[in-house]
Amino acid sequence: MIKVEEIQQYGTSLQSGVQAIATAYGDYTRKSFEDTKSFVEKLSGVKSIDKALEVQTEYAKSAYETFVAESQKIAGLYTDLARQTFKPLESVAARFSPAVAN
Repeated sequence: MIKVEEIQQYGTSLQSGVQAIATAYGDYTRKSFEDTKSFVEKLSGVKSIDKALEVQTEYAKSAYETFVAESQKIAGLYTDLARQTFKPLESVAARFSPAVAN
């Protein structure tokens, strides 16, 4: 039988998982905005095409690396949330699966 406390704990853990994902998206968005702002400031101050290409290449590399790192972080948070979501079902599944003899 499921207790009210277990349901509350389950809801709290799911809420914290979703909140962690939202925070990660917010942090990534903020960093991306700041990096883009910095890029535009640098680009507006260049005097030659070569320097503009250098600044643009630097920005593109940094933006890609940040995207990959943040995507992996957020994917990990989704994985953790999925595990938390299905954890209560493990006990139900264990009741219906045959015991393994050693």
